[in-house]
Amino acid sequence: MNKTLESRFMPVLVLLLLAALVLVMGLWVMDHSARPQVASGGPQAVAGAPQYEWKLVTTWPKNFPGLGKGPETFAKYVEEASNGRIKIRVYGAGEIVPAFEVFDAVSQGTAEMGHGASYYWKGKLPASVFFTAVPFGLTAQEINAWFHYGGGLELWQELYAPFDLLPMAGGNSGVQMLGWFNREINSADDLKGLKMRIPGLAGEVFTRAGGTTVTLPGAEIYTSLQTGVVDAAEFVGPYNDLALGLHQVTENYYYPGFQEPGAALELIFHKPTFEALPADLQAILRVAARASNQDMLDDFTANNNRSLKELVDNHGVKLKRMPDEVFIALHQAYQEVVSELIAKDPMAAKIHASLEAFSDDVRPYHAISEQAYINMRQVVMDAAGK
Repeated sequence: MNKTLESRFMPVLVLLLLAALVLVMGLWVMDHSARPQVASGGPQAVAGAPQYEWKLVTTWPKNFPGLGKGPETFAKYVEEASNGRIKIRVYGAGEIVPAFEVFDAVSQGTAEMGHGASYYWKGKLPASVFFTAVPFGLTAQEINAWFHYGGGLELWQELYAPFDLLPMAGGNSGVQMLGWFNREINSADDLKGLKMRIPGLAGEVFTRAGGTTVTLPGAEIYTSLQTGVVDAAEFVGPYNDLALGLHQVTENYYYPGFQEPGAALELIFHKPTFEALPADLQAILRVAARASNQDMLDDFTANNNRSLKELVDNHGVKLKRMPDEVFIALHQAYQEVVSELIAKDPMAAKIHASLEAFSDDVRPYHAISEQAYINMRQVVMDAAGK
């Protein structure tokens, strides 16, 4: 009797065991697939979470040292921090839109983001010049402090808001070189009639001092110097100027750069697209902007002197300091130009007042800290024969 029952129910028991095994395996697969998966080659988006693919257009050649590397670094930070939920493809100038059409492309939503310099848009927004650099103005350290702790960023956002744009600081070159000249400059009179590529408020200052300002994207500077379209040009500093090969067309390299003592770059977002993101992704974009802003300055600091040494030692570049007389004349011209600007543009006046107040606040301490330390360090290095 027992053997009969055993033989009768054995197939049922086997089927029940198999069903239980299938159920357990199914539950394990469901649990495993619901967990975030990260491949060894990089971040992957969390299953089921919305994914975003953005375009970032720039005013620089693709992967250009310093300036072009900045937006690439930003995109990398965002993808890693978001675990692949936002992937940003960076386009160089001309790949989707020309360099000087980045502002409009992002404003219209053609691209979700842009990277460039605010003073390129002064024809549309005269007050935008204050957010790149002011002649004889703030250093990189100081302008970042104004943006983030002095109300500068809020004013920048107010200026761009009517264009559906949200700006953030997106890098800094530090103090720039004054530029490349096809002849020596010994006095302020030597500026008269000189054609120079020099953008922003400094371009208007140069014109007021007797020169002729020419607006060109960076990629056109070499050819313009070579063909005589311009007699002089400033771009950034040794790191970028070496990459452009400007030493091949002229040898007189002047310093310091009165025009951009701390040239801030910008990341601009199509504001409606940015605000449609979940709060955590908005935070990731803001933090990545702050991180890449500092990273660019670090990059320039590490590479400028190496590049300058190569220019002077290996390519015969003549490094020269611009006479003080020239700077005094340029500063007088700056005071005239900025006074006229703020008299006719209320927003420019508002931004300039904030900038000047902040400068007055930080300059006295920097005189006895940064400036005093650098001067002291030079004294002891000279004494040590270094």
